[in-house]
Amino acid sequence: MPPNPAPILLLTRPEPASRRFAAEVAPLGLEVLISPVLRIRPVVHDAARLAAAQGLVFTSVNAVPAAGAGRGRPAICVGPATAEAAQAAGFDVTEGPGDAARMLPMLDGLGEGWLHPHGAHVAKVLPVPGMVVYDQLPEPLNAVALAALAGRAPVILPLFSPRSARLLSGQAAGARAPLWLAPISPAARDAWQGPAARCVPAPTPDAEGVLRAIQRLLAAEQST
Repeated sequence: MPPNPAPILLLTRPEPASRRFAAEVAPLGLEVLISPVLRIRPVVHDAARLAAAQGLVFTSVNAVPAAGAGRGRPAICVGPATAEAAQAAGFDVTEGPGDAARMLPMLDGLGEGWLHPHGAHVAKVLPVPGMVVYDQLPEPLNAVALAALAGRAPVILPLFSPRSARLLSGQAAGARAPLWLAPISPAARDAWQGPAARCVPAPTPDAEGVLRAIQRLLAAEQST
């Protein structure tokens, strides 16, 4: 019998985030395909109010460019990638634990001058006044990704948000390839509506947790 084909990793976050994660998983030696199911588009917002804010809460790296120069203002950031972007923009950064739910205690007692710039679709509403500064528009999978889903090799699908999980599950509904899911959170797992041959949830709701879930998927394959 021919050997089982090697798994393929399909990354569907917006291009910059997918490339960052691809660099993190490079030591695993997987074939990596990138086909975003979301495209980030800035939207009109009250830039003056944002520039005048006493401090900002960032739950996505995509919101940082809208905030303009940090000028040493405080910023509470959900995780390391967002913290790095905010620091580069000149904010005085406090890095959070990796997901919006676990950063809630850090938001207690913030003054009225704080704002949360975010996308049109949010996984969790925070107790801080919000402002939509970008939209996340659906994108179709590219031809290379569709070919992988129609093939024999298992396709590893990290699910980084409930919205991307819903969009991807619709496009992968007819997949012939075995789909191995690595959801970042229970909400992302529950949003998946397509087929799944295996599912290993991330032990922590961040990129590092998703990486560990992928490692466990690969380890399970090697043990069979």
